[in-house]
Amino acid sequence: MRLFTATLATETNTFSPLPTSLENYKESVFFRPGEHPADAPRMCTAPLFVGRARARAEGFELIEGSCFAASPAGTTNRADYEFMRDEILGQIEAAMPVDGLLLGLHGAMVAHGYDDVEGDIIERARAIVGPKCVIGVELDPHCHLTMKRVSKADIIVLYKEFPHTDVVERAEDVLTLVLKTLRGQIKPVMSVYDCRQIQSYPTTLQPMRSLVDRIMAMEGKDGILSISIAHCFPYGDVAEIGTRVLVIADGDKKKADALATTLGEELVSLRGRTTPKYLDVEGGVGEGVAFNDLPVVIADPADNAGGGAPSDNTDILKRLIEAKVENACIGPIWDPIAVRICFDAGPGARINLRFGGKIAVTSGQPVDAEVEVIGLKRDAWQRFGPTQVPLGDCAAVRVGGVDVVLIANRTQATGLELFRNVGIEPTERKIVVVKSTNHFMAAYGPIAKKVIYIDSNGPLKRDPRKIAYTKVERPIWPVDADAKPRGLIF
Repeated sequence: MRLFTATLATETNTFSPLPTSLENYKESVFFRPGEHPADAPRMCTAPLFVGRARARAEGFELIEGSCFAASPAGTTNRADYEFMRDEILGQIEAAMPVDGLLLGLHGAMVAHGYDDVEGDIIERARAIVGPKCVIGVELDPHCHLTMKRVSKADIIVLYKEFPHTDVVERAEDVLTLVLKTLRGQIKPVMSVYDCRQIQSYPTTLQPMRSLVDRIMAMEGKDGILSISIAHCFPYGDVAEIGTRVLVIADGDKKKADALATTLGEELVSLRGRTTPKYLDVEGGVGEGVAFNDLPVVIADPADNAGGGAPSDNTDILKRLIEAKVENACIGPIWDPIAVRICFDAGPGARINLRFGGKIAVTSGQPVDAEVEVIGLKRDAWQRFGPTQVPLGDCAAVRVGGVDVVLIANRTQATGLELFRNVGIEPTERKIVVVKSTNHFMAAYGPIAKKVIYIDSNGPLKRDPRKIAYTKVERPIWPVDADAKPRGLIF
C-alpha cells in the first residue's frame, strides 16, 4: 500500500495590509521531501508526522512530498502559490501509482485568482490519482468548507479544539479512516449542513466545551466515523464563508444527513452565545488592575497575528503606561527593527527606542520612550500544543512598570516561552497581555486567575457586521439579522 503526503497552508486574511509571498513560507515551513524535522509537526504537517510513525509500525509505504506553510497574513502571490502547488502535484505524478493521499491543508488559504486554494489543490490532485485513490484531508476549523473540496475528497477531518491542541489526534483520525477505506473495512459518506452564520467558537468555554465533548463521544459508534465543525474564518472575503457541520458515516447517507442536521440546528440556536464578552481598552485594563489576585491574563484578539494582523498595535500598551500599571508584561509586539536595535545596544542598556505602530492606521501610534533592555534571545521559539513556533530573535524592554516582548518573526502568543525566553516569569506578573484570540488559552488559561478579552483598535474587528465583505454569499447572520440556515447542502 502506497500513500503520498504533503502540506500547503496558510490562513489568509483578505483584509490584511501584509501580502504573503514565497519568502513568508520560507520563514515558517519550507521543507522538501525528507527534510521535515522528526521532533514534532509544524503548521499543518501533522499528517506527514503521524504517517511516518505508522508507516514504520504498520508496514505501508509513505512517500513524502513538500511541506509549505506561512504565518497568517494577506493574500498569497499567485505565481508563488502556483509554484508550490505545481511542485506538490509534480511529486504526486512522480509517485504514481498511489493508493491514498494525506493532505495537510489549512482551509482558509486564498491566492490571487484562487479564492478556494484547497479546492483547487484537491481537484487537481484527483485528476492525477483517479477516482479509486482515497484522498484524506486534515483542515483547521477556521476554514471555508467549500463544496468543491468536499466533492473531490473522500475524507475530511477538522481539528475539534480551539485552541488547536489536537492536530496530531485528528491527523491520526484521517490516516485511520483512509487505511480502513483502502482495506474495505468502511465506506465513508459525507454530509454537510450550512448554518449561514459567522461566529467565534472557543472550545475552552461553554457551551462549546460540552458540545465538543458530546461529539467526540459519538464518533466510532452507531456507524458515525467522524464529526467536524467548521467554525469559519471571518476575515476571508470569499463566497463560501460561514459555519458548517460535516458528518462522515459508514455507508449510511441518511444517518449522516440526520446527525449533521441535528448538530447544525443546535449551532444555529447558539447564535450570540459562544463568543466571550469584550471590553474596551480602558475598561479591560481597569478591571484587570482591580482584580485581587495574579496573574490576570488580558487578550488582544483584534491584533492577533494568528488572524493576519501585524501584531504591532500599541493601544493596550499605551494605556498600561499612562495608567502607571506596575508588574505588567505584554507580548508579542512584532518589530524586527526595534529588536535589532536592542541587540546592538546590548543587555542592561538604557536607550531611547521607538517601537510598534508601524504597519497601518490600525497599528496605532508608535511608542517613544526611554527603555531598559532586560532580555535578549536569538532564534527563540514558543510551544503550541505539540508544535514549536519560531519567534526569531526576541528582545524584552522595560517601560516604567511594563515589560514588553518584541519579536522578529510575526506570530501570536501561544506558549509561556514567549516571556520566559527573555527572563520574564508570567506566573509572577499582575497583568499579562497576550496578542491572541484564544490559542493562548492552552498555556495561559491554566495559570490565569482571571481572563479578560479586550477589543482594541487592531484590524481584526470582533463584530462581523463591521467587516466590509464584498464576495460573501448573503444573507448570513449577523451581517443579516434575519438570515436562516440553509440546511443540508451535501
